[in-house]
Amino acid sequence: MARKNPSNDETVLQNEFLNDEETDQNWLEDEQEVEGQLAVDVYQTKESVVIKAPIAGVDPKALEVAIAEDVVTIRGERVDEAVVERENYYVQECYWGAFSRSIIMPVSVNADKAEASLKNGVLTIAIPKVIQDKVKKIKVIAT
Repeated sequence: MARKNPSNDETVLQNEFLNDEETDQNWLEDEQEVEGQLAVDVYQTKESVVIKAPIAGVDPKALEVAIAEDVVTIRGERVDEAVVERENYYVQECYWGAFSRSIIMPVSVNADKAEASLKNGVLTIAIPKVIQDKVKKIKVIAT
C-alpha cells in the first residue's frame, strides 16, 4: 500500500505483501533502463585510500576501474542468467544490469600504483596516497 509523506508529498512505499491490489498492478510496470549505483566503503590507511564494493555475481571481465585525476569510477554489469517472466516474481530486490559509481578521492593519490583485486565477491581497490612533504617555505625576494 502507498502512503503520502506529508513533508514532501512523495509516495512512500510501505513493506507490505505484494498481493495488495494497488501494489500488484504497479510494482513491475516501471521497466526504464536505469544504471544502478554500486554500494561502496571508502576508507584510508596510513599509506592508501581503499575502496571496497560487493559485486557478487559479476564477471571480472565485465568490470572496469578508471582513475582520472581525483576521481575513481567503477563500471560493470551483473547478468541474471535465469529466465523468469517478470509476472512470476513475488519480490525482486537484487539489481541486475549495468552499474557504476564514481568516488572523489579525499586526498591526493598516485593512480599509477593503484591495485585492484576481487575476492569472495568483494572488489578491493587500494590507491597509494601521494606523500606530501611537510610545509615548504620559500624565500620572498623584494623587487
